[in-house]
Amino acid sequence: MKITEKEVRYVAGLANLTLSDHEIAKLQSDLDGILGHMDSLNEVDTSGVEPMSQVLFEAGETATLRPDEPVTPLDNKAALANAPQPGAGYFKVPKVIER
Repeated sequence: MKITEKEVRYVAGLANLTLSDHEIAKLQSDLDGILGHMDSLNEVDTSGVEPMSQVLFEAGETATLRPDEPVTPLDNKAALANAPQPGAGYFKVPKVIER
């Protein structure tokens, strides 16, 4: 296995997840499969492939892209107009992380 149980528990902790031992084992297996797939992709010869900055297809008139048009951004007052609990120019939200 490429990924250890300790690493899975560490990542789960970063994501604030509480996982059972069975879930840890399953996640470890799934992550190993993903890493194995990435290794097989790294073996593909891409030396003759030109780098791409954006993937587009030939769509002609049916392209879903639109031209950029400048618009006036929301000011602070307009952004907070429908906030349930604005205060001091910010959105007030309840505390959700208890660490």
